[in-house]
Amino acid sequence: MTNEKYKYSELTGKIIGCALAFAREFEMPIHYKDIPNGLRRVDFFVEDKIMVELKAVIHLEDVQLAQAINYLEAYNMEIGLLVNFGSRSLEFKRVMKPGKKIE
Repeated sequence: MTNEKYKYSELTGKIIGCALAFAREFEMPIHYKDIPNGLRRVDFFVEDKIMVELKAVIHLEDVQLAQAINYLEAYNMEIGLLVNFGSRSLEFKRVMKPGKKIE
């Protein structure tokens, strides 16, 4: 992925390598007791394994964290990332489905 004729080739190669297979604004029906109960939409699913929810707020609050956890449960995913671009520096949280252990 690196090419010496390009300035900062190693760094740009790392950035390009981060562009993995993903689905954007993935929408899925939600059911409660087998009754359709609306739709949920997450910003990105990466390689069908990781949910990524993007925010642009001054500071991440519990409500955004709860939303990300809710998405994990709704989509039956184990791991997600909540990334905030709105604060003075990049803010992120790794979220897990309740009851899961960090390994």
